[in-house]
Parts: sequence; C-alpha cells; structure tokens
Amino acid sequence: MDAHLKKRIHPHHCVPVSRSETPAGEKAKKCASTIFNVPAKGRQARAQAFHPLTIRGVTMQNRIWVSPMCQYSAHEGFHNLWHTTHYGGMAQRGPGLVMLEATAVQANGRITPEDSGIWLDAHVDELRKHTQFAHSQNALIAIQLAHAGRKASTVAPWLSSAAVATHEAGGWPDNVYGPSDVPFGENYPTPRAMTLAEIDQLKEDFVLGARRAVAAGFDVVELHFAHGYLVFENRTRLALELVEAVRAALPEETPLFVRISATEWLDTNPDYQGESWTLDDTVRLAHLFAERGVKGGPGYQAPFAKAIKRAVGDKLLVSTVGSIKDGVLAEELISGGKDENDTPVDLVAAGRMFQKNPGLVWQWADDLGTSIQVAHQIGWGFGGRGGKTKTPVSNIP
Repeated sequence: MDAHLKKRIHPHHCVPVSRSETPAGEKAKKCASTIFNVPAKGRQARAQAFHPLTIRGVTMQNRIWVSPMCQYSAHEGFHNLWHTTHYGGMAQRGPGLVMLEATAVQANGRITPEDSGIWLDAHVDELRKHTQFAHSQNALIAIQLAHAGRKASTVAPWLSSAAVATHEAGGWPDNVYGPSDVPFGENYPTPRAMTLAEIDQLKEDFVLGARRAVAAGFDVVELHFAHGYLVFENRTRLALELVEAVRAALPEETPLFVRISATEWLDTNPDYQGESWTLDDTVRLAHLFAERGVKGGPGYQAPFAKAIKRAVGDKLLVSTVGSIKDGVLAEELISGGKDENDTPVDLVAAGRMFQKNPGLVWQWADDLGTSIQVAHQIGWGFGGRGGKTKTPVSNIP
C-alpha cells in the first residue's frame, strides 16, 4: 500500500493495517477484546437473540448469523474484490457469524464456472483475507464446503434458471457426475454415475477442503447436504461417512455444521407415487449427526426446525432460515414466542435479507431495544461519538 494511504488509515477497531507507533502486542490485545450486546437505555433485559452462544471453542456474540449465499463471481475458484467488500461489509456490522458461500471441494463440483473453490492449496491465501478482516472486527467467520453433483456446470441464476454452461462458457457438461445417470431436470447436463473410486476421492477432497479451511483461519466449517446437490442425493450413507471423516480432520475446538433439506415436498404431491425424503427422515438423520460430532446446522424453515429441535433436544443446535424479515420474529423463534408450548430454536440465519441490508443485525437490535457494537467508522454517526475533551488528543489507539 502507498505510504500516503497508510497515513490516512486509522485502525480504531484493529483493521490489519496499523500505524507504526501502535505496538503489535497492544493491537493484538484490542483485537481479542469482547464485544458486548447490551440492552438499550430504558430496557431491563437483553433480547434472547442477543445472548452469546458458545459452540465448542468459539463464542458467537449473538444468535443471528449470515446464511451462505452464492455470489457467482469467482474466477477458477479464486475470490476477488467483490467477495472482499461483500463479506467485509457484513462482518463490520455485528452478526454472530458470517458464513461464506458454497465452496466447491472439486473443480467439477461447482454449480457454475464462477463458484467459490477450495480444491487447491492456492485458494487458501485469498480465503484467508476474509478471516483476517472478520477477526479484526471481532466477528466469527465460517465456510460451507460443497459439491453440486448432477446440478453442476450451469450458469448464474440471473442469466438462466437452469441453462447448461458449455465449454465455451467455461463449463464441463461432459464431466458431471451424480449418484446415477439421471439428470436433475430436462435442461441440466446428463451426468454419469459415480464409481466407487470417485466416491472415495470425493471423501478425501472434502477432508482436504476442511483442512484448507482451517489453514485459512475459518472458525466454523459447514457441509452442504441440501438443495438436491450431490450428498443429499446419496441420502444418509455418504453423508455420515463425510461427517465422520471431516470431523476427524478438524481441530477439537472447531464446530462442524451441516445444512440439509428437511423435505423434498413430494409426499404432499398427489401426482407423485414414489418414495421421497420427509421430515421424519430428517429427524432420524439429525440424531445420527449428533452422535458423530455435529454441533449445529440444519437450516430449514421454522416449522421444520422446531420439529427437529423437539426431537433432538440439547444433542444438537438447530438453526432456522427463510423469510425472517424483522427482529421481532427472530426473537420469537429463539425465545419460543408467546406460546409456552412452543419450541425455541438455537439460532436464526438470514440470507437474502443480508443481501438487501448488510446491517441487518444492527436493525434487528434496534427492533428489540438492544445496543450492539459496530465498526467505529460506521457507528460514530449513530451515537458513537467520543465525549468532548478540553485537552488535545496526543495518542490515537
């Protein structure tokens, strides 16, 4: 960075570009400080959504987190300035956890040619930029590991909802595989059925992806088993084998999350007569995940999340997601609402709402009368000014 730019940066909240006179030890101490969520003036109790939650070796400052949302903006799996500003803008504004988008453990496991990747050691350096900045904001950051299976080699959704990405568009339509040779839909590539050797390689690549995630500094690793992608189509056997392998590769203090689809919605379709995945299957699978060291995850709409939470109790942390648009609803989901027989969930995730408003947690805190700490560069204009002093300031931390 040019010298004149360095002089203009004031690291009030530990951005990793600091003045030369700031001692490294003092900077590290500030970065490790705890951010507290406190009731606003006139409020007696802190909203349940803003109570901290400790999972293995990490503590979320609140129970609202950013759900993974594909940006379809990478090149050969590598992130760029779009990703830096996108995730950094949310990390500055107080979520309990920011989850990076679905990140492919194999090149042919991308949904589109522009998907995020972690199949190369070289991907780690770009990914590490996210963790360094998030940690400078006292924010936790996670990554979702994925393989698209038979839904791979398509194009970004703003171009088409299901079009194949050809070789000319950077795709690999003749190198798509899945649990069978049946395409996901009429406009999708025709996959080939995976061999046993390819299944073994897939498991190894998920493990390698998890190790790279740890090397990049992520606080939480999530496995993407939802949305009709590869692992969901293999049902429980491959999912459990991947959970066991990845859990064994992670440090003890690193939580493992799993995202699954609670239902295929086919059991309520009168035109469909075959078998399908139902909520009862998900409940059984959740118990199996808990037995294998999964600490959190399944993201479903609220009724499904509550049913699973009732079934698993304290064995597994359960998060809900889907059209949660205000802090009052988030608080009802986490506190149990007004009905004493209601089942509270542990966490609330939002995706599209964060796309629309990176300061969503800040807004929800206002909805619930809770104050949170955000970056000084942002918060000073919202009641975060320092008090007036009679003496000149001679030390800028």
